[in-house]
Amino acid sequence: MKEMTPQEIIENQKQQWNGVAPSWEKWDQKLDQNLSFLNHRLIGDAQLRFGQTVLDLGSGTGFPAVLIAQTVGEKGSVTGLDLAESMLTVAREKAQRLGVTNIQFQQGDITALPFESNQFDAVTSRFCLMFLPEIPKAIVEIARVLKPGGYLAAAVWSEPKKNQFVQIPVQALSKIIEFPKPDPNQPGIFRLAPPGELMDMAKQAGLHGIRDEEVEAESPFDSPDEYYENLLDLAAPLKPFFEKLTPDQKKQVETEVKGEIKQFQREDQIFLPMAIRLVTARKPLG
Repeated sequence: MKEMTPQEIIENQKQQWNGVAPSWEKWDQKLDQNLSFLNHRLIGDAQLRFGQTVLDLGSGTGFPAVLIAQTVGEKGSVTGLDLAESMLTVAREKAQRLGVTNIQFQQGDITALPFESNQFDAVTSRFCLMFLPEIPKAIVEIARVLKPGGYLAAAVWSEPKKNQFVQIPVQALSKIIEFPKPDPNQPGIFRLAPPGELMDMAKQAGLHGIRDEEVEAESPFDSPDEYYENLLDLAAPLKPFFEKLTPDQKKQVETEVKGEIKQFQREDQIFLPMAIRLVTARKPLG
């Protein structure tokens, strides 16, 4: 099979994420609740303050960008960038509903940021950078648009075995269909899981490394049924594999996945472990 060009990868991802936008809107509240700790952590790592100008990359349906806008206040501003215009429609509606007016969302490519150099006090990104076909190029762009002294605060997924919400369905699918081993150099959920990899890219782009930390957490679900419905709706990278299954195979995967996640049940809820790599870097002052 011919390897896709970076632009073809971007176009394919744009279609995937636009396609799941209605599902992300459906699960918006649950997702925001499960990741609220991370939104606040990114704000803290970027050392955001009242009156600052912030760029949020991969804003999706609006968080953490909306929370960031509330943090920097009326004298500050936030720009949220994402490939999927359908996702940003949800984000705009969220900001309007919450009365947040110091924010704008626009569609764009992170590897060619449509902004002037030295424009932002901080750049944040939650679960976006690992999907980019040219990550080092994107980090160079981030360094370019940061003001001297500005911070990059980014969250990416850590290794698969510590993220059972993805690992369990992948293992179930692998028993039925050929599931290609991820290319460590190609975009994917765990592309930036190795310690130090994203930090090294930041340093090569001229940023000073501050922190490369793995944070373990849990994602709660009310039942195995809720988790599985959430999985089918939101996991855009896995959807092509689920679509290859026959009805009987789909039932087999569903039964196995629901059975496996019961090991994480406490009282009346499922608490799936997850591990996140948080990387913070800063642009030199001069």
